[in-house]
Amino acid sequence: MPISQILPQLKSLFGDRMTTNAGVLESHGRDEGSLPSAAPDAVVFVHTTDEVSQVAKLCHGTGVPIVAFGAGTSLEGHIAAPQGGVCIDFTQMNKVICVHEADMDAVVQPGITRKTLNAHLRDTGLFFPVDPGADATIGGMCATRASGTSTVRYGSMKDNVLALEVVLADGRIVKTANRARKSAAGYDLTRLMIGSEGTLGLITAVTVKLHPIPETVTAAICPFPRVEDAVDCVITAIQTGIPMARMELLDALSMKAVNQYSQLNYAQAPTLFLEFEGSSVAVAEQVEMVQAIAAEHGGTDFQWATQSEDRARLWAARHNLYYAGLALRPGCRALTTDVCVPISNLAECIHRTHQAFEASALTGLILGHVGDGNFHTLILFDPDDAQERQEVERLGADIVAQALALDGTCTGEHGIGMGKTKYLTAELGEPAVDAMALIKAALDPTHILNPGKIIPTAPK
Repeated sequence: MPISQILPQLKSLFGDRMTTNAGVLESHGRDEGSLPSAAPDAVVFVHTTDEVSQVAKLCHGTGVPIVAFGAGTSLEGHIAAPQGGVCIDFTQMNKVICVHEADMDAVVQPGITRKTLNAHLRDTGLFFPVDPGADATIGGMCATRASGTSTVRYGSMKDNVLALEVVLADGRIVKTANRARKSAAGYDLTRLMIGSEGTLGLITAVTVKLHPIPETVTAAICPFPRVEDAVDCVITAIQTGIPMARMELLDALSMKAVNQYSQLNYAQAPTLFLEFEGSSVAVAEQVEMVQAIAAEHGGTDFQWATQSEDRARLWAARHNLYYAGLALRPGCRALTTDVCVPISNLAECIHRTHQAFEASALTGLILGHVGDGNFHTLILFDPDDAQERQEVERLGADIVAQALALDGTCTGEHGIGMGKTKYLTAELGEPAVDAMALIKAALDPTHILNPGKIIPTAPK
């Protein structure tokens, strides 16, 4: 059934919170990646779980696709609507429902962003640690199984979510768990939904774990002669058992981009961005040990940031690297791919990626959450040049192939979306992908939830 047949009902339900304005539609079908956008036919701005359920029931009964929208910061085409349909915008469903300080958890609506949540928590002495860089929504971070700079210490979203409330494709409302810190009660529906990219259900409430704000936080950067030296320093630090808070790597070209974009004067060499946290005594011990390890691998010129504003400036430079990279070639786009390998294979995988860049006419930058074996590439290209688009796709495929050959994954944290569906079978095999398709068919038999993402076809 065409969407035109349910537009009057949507208008009746949402009034001015339903729109078919072309500009709004276009902005809801485009993320920050390099894939083509695809606009939905209508956007609704929801406020309650019941409203989400009503939209799902309407669409389920008519076969109209549903795509969830948070902050639009994804990179693999997660929010594109290739089949049109209804986009459910969660940005106005953004409240903190309750905070349980004694239990160190909070229940929030999916549209709240991580920075807004942490601002709300400031006076409690607690914080939510997952930091993907962008100020993403908590619901979107669940849907994409987000991680980031703090994962080496605190884990990813799958480690920091206790329970979800989810609306299924037919409108039923499901509670996946209670607030207990562990449970053996049936299938783990919480983990099933985390990382499902809106293809199995629509997240309407999230119970997140909170952590104490550390007593002391110190950040530093340290350049190294080679990328391999920096990675070897990270491996040694991890094997030594030092509880690092953040361990980020930027290659020499990334540091050049950071300097130009943020008006800084760091060394244009492979550089580790590090952060230490804990008691003042513990941090002092961590710093001493890491300095000694870094010196063994050629890293000696530490620059420290102990004040909060200095740390914020340092990490802002790191988080703005995407835009700094684009500024190296104005008017270009960037293919942002991410792979993850066992940490012992990380130096080799990065080395192979640098070799691929050197053999190509395109410019590529590398940055990584090296504490957990994950790195990203930004490959700059002219979207209007067919040869450059072909070359950037070849490079992206080559990087993934190298990671898989080193027992890694095609995506450490960006997810599959539309951009990486072609790699899923190569990584996991047909039986695993068919099993995913069976789960999809069981929970969404009419395939209306974010169609074309992760599982593009019905099970064989």
